Amino acid sequence: MILPIVKYGNPILNRVANPVVSFDEELAELSKSMVETMYDASGVGLAAPQVGVLTRLMVVDSTGGEKNDSLIVLVNPKIITIEGDQFEEEGCLSIPSFSERVHRPKKVVVSARGIDNEELVIEGEDLLSRILIHEIDHLNGVLFIDHLSVIKRDIIKRKIRKKVRNGEW
Repeated sequence: MILPIVKYGNPILNRVANPVVSFDEELAELSKSMVETMYDASGVGLAAPQVGVLTRLMVVDSTGGEKNDSLIVLVNPKIITIEGDQFEEEGCLSIPSFSERVHRPKKVVVSARGIDNEELVIEGEDLLSRILIHEIDHLNGVLFIDHLSVIKRDIIKRKIRKKVRNGEW
C-alpha cells in the first residue's frame, strides 16, 4: 500500500523516532508499504517518520529499484564508523523540488536489525553512504536542509512558505 509522504512543515519530521521493540507483522507490513511508497516516488531511501510513523525503520535502495538485490530494510540503525568526505547534490522526498549540495561522509558502517530481527552490518560508500546517513538523520529529526548554511536554508524555507500560501504544498 502506497502511503502519503509527510512534507516539510509537519512537526513529526523534527522529532526523534522511537526504537522498535516488537518485530511483528505490523512492522513487516509497514516496511512493505514503505518500499512501495519509496519506489512509487522514485526515491532511493525512506524513513518511517516520512510516512508519519515515529519509529526507527528505514528502507534504502541506491539503484532506485533497478537491481533486485539492492533493497535494504534497517530497523534501529546505528552509525558505527564514518570516514572521508563528499560534497554532492542531495534532495528529499519530504522536501520535493528542492536540492542542494551537502557534506556527508564518503564511507559509513551501520549496524542494525533486519525485519526478522537478524543482526545486520551494512557498509556504504559514496551514494549508499549518503543515503544511509540521510535516512538515519530522519530518524533523529534532522533534515538535509539542516546541514546547509543559514542563508541557503532560509531561501528554501521562504520558497516553501510561498508554495504553502499558493496552495502548492
